[in-house]
Amino acid sequence: MVVRAIKQSLLYRIPVGGMIFHSDRGSQYASVAVRNILNQNKIIQSINRKGNCYYNTAAESFFHTLKVELIYTRNYLSREEARTEIFEYIEIFYNRQRRRSTINYYTPVEFEERNIKLVA
Repeated sequence: MVVRAIKQSLLYRIPVGGMIFHSDRGSQYASVAVRNILNQNKIIQSINRKGNCYYNTAAESFFHTLKVELIYTRNYLSREEARTEIFEYIEIFYNRQRRRSTINYYTPVEFEERNIKLVA
């Protein structure tokens, strides 16, 4: 699943030198397959120290927001219904409409586009 997610993200974004893939110490992130795809795309792997959630505060904050704003407010009738609603929340609302104070009140898409222009 992790390799598939990385491959999908690479279809939509061209990795730039020095890009970092940060994760916890889960075996799915430390697998040979994940390390290979990261190396092939010159992506640096960063892994949390054991038992320290503070290294990945952005991801922890995102999942908290997802749960509070969507998941805890619904009773899904099927996995497909949950998958569809979570996808729509992330791709339509969270990434394109929801402004974040931690990135100067840009949406994640606006912030990424702005930074790509600065690097180019």
